[in-house]
Amino acid sequence: MHETGNDTIVAPATPPGRGGIAVVRISGPRVIEITPELVGALPQPREAYLSGFRDSDGGVIDRGLALYFEAPHSYTGEAVLELHAHGSPIVVEMLVRRCLELGCRLARPGEFSERAFLSGRLDLAQAEAVADLIESSTESAARSALRSLQGEFSKRVHQVVDNLTDLRVYIEAAIDFPDEEIDFLAGNEAMKKLSSLREEFVDLKGAVRQGKLLRDGLRVVLTGAPNAGKSSLLNLLSREQRAIVSDIPGTTRDVLEQHLEIGGLPIVLIDTAGIRESDNWIEAEGVRRAREAQKTADLVVLIKDSAQIDESEITNDDNELPDAPVLTVHNKIDLSGHPGGRHGDIVFLSALTGKGLEHLVDYLKEVAGYRDTDSSQFIARQRHIDSIDRARSHLDAGIRQLEDNQAAEILAEELRLAQRALGEITGDVTSDELLGHIFSSFCIGK
Repeated sequence: MHETGNDTIVAPATPPGRGGIAVVRISGPRVIEITPELVGALPQPREAYLSGFRDSDGGVIDRGLALYFEAPHSYTGEAVLELHAHGSPIVVEMLVRRCLELGCRLARPGEFSERAFLSGRLDLAQAEAVADLIESSTESAARSALRSLQGEFSKRVHQVVDNLTDLRVYIEAAIDFPDEEIDFLAGNEAMKKLSSLREEFVDLKGAVRQGKLLRDGLRVVLTGAPNAGKSSLLNLLSREQRAIVSDIPGTTRDVLEQHLEIGGLPIVLIDTAGIRESDNWIEAEGVRRAREAQKTADLVVLIKDSAQIDESEITNDDNELPDAPVLTVHNKIDLSGHPGGRHGDIVFLSALTGKGLEHLVDYLKEVAGYRDTDSSQFIARQRHIDSIDRARSHLDAGIRQLEDNQAAEILAEELRLAQRALGEITGDVTSDELLGHIFSSFCIGK
């Protein structure tokens, strides 16, 4: 985390390039002082003020709307000025340069959201949701990011933390006042509450895994022998001719990624070169890249040509595949005459006609644990999963100490550590290194 001090920061809040409108955002203690220099007067808070934006000689750089937000009623909690100008990169550059002349400095990536966090306007999970909302690639992800921004994820975390705190109070009271009529540890009440907490962790972990899936998507790698139909399947799922399809073996030489949405589930679909030995160094490099891509997969789809497979060969075994879930797809049932369908983790379909595709889609959602009807989804990240896992491990360690050794003091300490791990999600417990890493990934101006 960086010290903000008394700096007043400035940055474009809209993406680079030409457009109808561009926004330049300024935040900090000098906003009140420099606003009249820029627009001629300090506007009433939250009222659009039409004005010329002036340079150091009083000339007009552009004419647009100025919006002033007084502290603490702003996004950052500081005085904020937004200049809504015409969307010319040159105009934006001139406005930013003028602000620098007036004593501002350029904002770091994510510094506006960092200041919102430091001023208590957002907690850490909400601040991350700002970036996730901007980067949403599907409607489901956008809605879930908005729910996180509105605090739904944080409420779930705080609920578990509150229950941990309540349990600690009982346990520490039983430790501190052993002669009083507190039989909380003697009976089954403590274990009942601990078991209930464990279930809360399971539910929270499931919701967070769903949220991470909505943010990052399911990474699916298509692999198999040349001419099995990998590129045809990619084209079918993406509903466009994304990959070149040919009867010539080895047509695909590189790794081809396609981002798509299937029933609300974001997927990164990766087509790879056909796996075979080759003397052609270009094709051999493609095979090497294909094997590297498999190592990053959440799911490997092994495609086989059903027209060339004997019934006795119907298996999903492949010793060269990585430690990831494997789905075997027997393609070309339009040639083999197979009726199509699914048998366990084997799907029969035709990438040419689309017959049997629904079974593949169902399997993808099943592997991901995706529920497209859950209206309470929120966005989440891998660091949230890591924090929950560490908190759960402390809870489990405390339960073992109570069961095996009646060590209530150690249980209380493990519960405290579990609270601390969960506190990292919302920023109740943070480190400078963690905050620096999170906000540096934001876009400049947010």
